[in-house]
Amino acid sequence: MGRRVGTVSRGIRCPIIREGDDLAQIVVNSVLEAAKSEPFFVRDCDVIAVTESVVARSQGNYASVEAIGQDIRNKLGSETIGVIFPILSRNRFATCLKGISLAAKKIVLMLSFPRDEVGNQLLTEEQLDEHHIDPYQTVLTLEEYRSLFGENRHPFTDIDYVAYYTEVVRSSGAEVEFVFANHAIEILNYTDKVINCDIHTRKRTKRILQEAGATVCSLDDILTSSVNGSGYNAKYGLLGSNKSREDRVKLFPNKCQDLVEDIQKSILEKTGKHVEVMVYGDGAFKDPVGQIWELADPVVSPAYTEGLKGTPNELKLKYLADNDFKELSGEALRNAISARIQEKDDNLVGRMETEGTTPRRLTDLIGSLCDLTSGSGDKGTPIVYIQGYFDNYTNE
Repeated sequence: MGRRVGTVSRGIRCPIIREGDDLAQIVVNSVLEAAKSEPFFVRDCDVIAVTESVVARSQGNYASVEAIGQDIRNKLGSETIGVIFPILSRNRFATCLKGISLAAKKIVLMLSFPRDEVGNQLLTEEQLDEHHIDPYQTVLTLEEYRSLFGENRHPFTDIDYVAYYTEVVRSSGAEVEFVFANHAIEILNYTDKVINCDIHTRKRTKRILQEAGATVCSLDDILTSSVNGSGYNAKYGLLGSNKSREDRVKLFPNKCQDLVEDIQKSILEKTGKHVEVMVYGDGAFKDPVGQIWELADPVVSPAYTEGLKGTPNELKLKYLADNDFKELSGEALRNAISARIQEKDDNLVGRMETEGTTPRRLTDLIGSLCDLTSGSGDKGTPIVYIQGYFDNYTNE
């Protein structure tokens, strides 16, 4: 009888990671110790995934709000700065906003509505409909916003982000003015020095503002090099950062390709098995209740081994069963489908028998699985070990 279990995702516990730790050695040892403990066997094509948080922590990739402020003063001056399209997040943006506010005398904070870029709710669509407001034609001041909608609290965190961000800016010694608008160009009515804080649309927003004559930094332009010994990320800057303390952020890991390759090499030396390895951050999925798209990082995976490039090349079993082999059942159906899988081309793009499969990158799919497995709280499993992901119906 063939194998009865397909893909298995395991959260692997490991020691608490500190700056300077040999993370590659810790990951390898933790996986091999878990394999003895459970037990399971390391196999070719298994996947080891390590959360970006412990990678950055082992690198000591942190920066203070003072370093953020200094970098912004160097690039934009210290008068009025427009801060546009930030996400609504205590963990992801509030500490960055504190650093930005240290650089300026005044912050003009422009929020998109009814939701931020990743789906956090500032208003509901029903509230807009009730007042006949087209969010793509309407610009609101803070007074107009409060008059129309009053206080609005995030459905999950119970935070009024307008009030919260007001306090963050003022506690850093800057004035704050709010604008609610969905067109980047609106900020130029207030200042031509702008930080655009959107993540996945940042290049377009920056281009629009620069073509209009603004001096612009995206979050990925801030802390691209060290400021007074701070951490940095040469590619992503502040994008992907998290709150570490009230006055410090942990940045996205800097240069971690060597890490995944070292782990892969060490597992091969110790077990004779060729595994794939990746670093993962946020998964790329959307919450059906809160409508939050869980991807505040600039990418799901900043580093991965060669075998994780590309997209799945899979046939849709139910398509084959309902169409090509609709007259078959039982062992005859199993044999026919198994033969079709074994004979499939290396590139099935555009073929009807792939209809309904997921045309996403492997790293995005596996990263989502890892994010859901490890969680973001106290599970203590920053390493995820996946088996059977590259199997199909024919594997014994």
